[in-house]
Amino acid sequence: MDRFQVYLEAFAERVEEEIEKRVTFIRRIVQDSGAGGVVVGISGGIDSAVSAALCVRALGKENVIGIWMPVYSQPVHADDAQSLAKKIGLNLWTIDLGTVFDQMMAAIASYLPLTDRSRGNTKARLRMATLYAVANEKGWLVADTSNRSELYVGYVTKGGDSVADFNPLASLTKHEVRLLAAALGVPDAIIQKPPSADLWAGQTDEQEMGVTYEQLDRYLITGEGDSVAIERIEDMHRRSAHKRQPMPMC
Repeated sequence: MDRFQVYLEAFAERVEEEIEKRVTFIRRIVQDSGAGGVVVGISGGIDSAVSAALCVRALGKENVIGIWMPVYSQPVHADDAQSLAKKIGLNLWTIDLGTVFDQMMAAIASYLPLTDRSRGNTKARLRMATLYAVANEKGWLVADTSNRSELYVGYVTKGGDSVADFNPLASLTKHEVRLLAAALGVPDAIIQKPPSADLWAGQTDEQEMGVTYEQLDRYLITGEGDSVAIERIEDMHRRSAHKRQPMPMC
């Protein structure tokens, strides 16, 4: 018996309950905050698609803005962002940050050239600044799009996609998010696309992490897996502890 597959099959049977739990959570958070709605960063990937779909279901499309923020992004992600918006009735804005990014990189490069990783993390931080600029102006909240798998190993950018006002996906692994995506009507192209943070051309989550989502999720759900993969996962978890804790203060 494959405990991982058994778990996922059971989760699939209760997926509507999982959706409703998160819809109720979003409504409560927004109501308690006195905010009028929610801003969601749209990447063309599955996590932001599910976060946006949950917010639209919870609050109505008139109270949700999705923002696609390309920084020399791959065309497939732009296409998927548009197809998501059409499918779920999302009010999608496009704010191109390429020029801002270029100016920032040029200013920093006069002192220190940045690696692809640092440049990629800067893209994530520019995107979060953009989301908060819109949210502040409207008096709305920013929805996080990080899932349990990413949070456990710290596969988030500090000061970037790790910053938001609430998170409806924090208890869901990537495999569980996929099941929600199918139930919420997220386009198949998004569900099947290799996960990528779009930090640089050709970048994928699994390549950068050094483990697959199946290895990561199997371990998180059952505690089982290949010993090398588990060691890698726990090493990432230890090294990323600072991303899950408040900053040290004296």
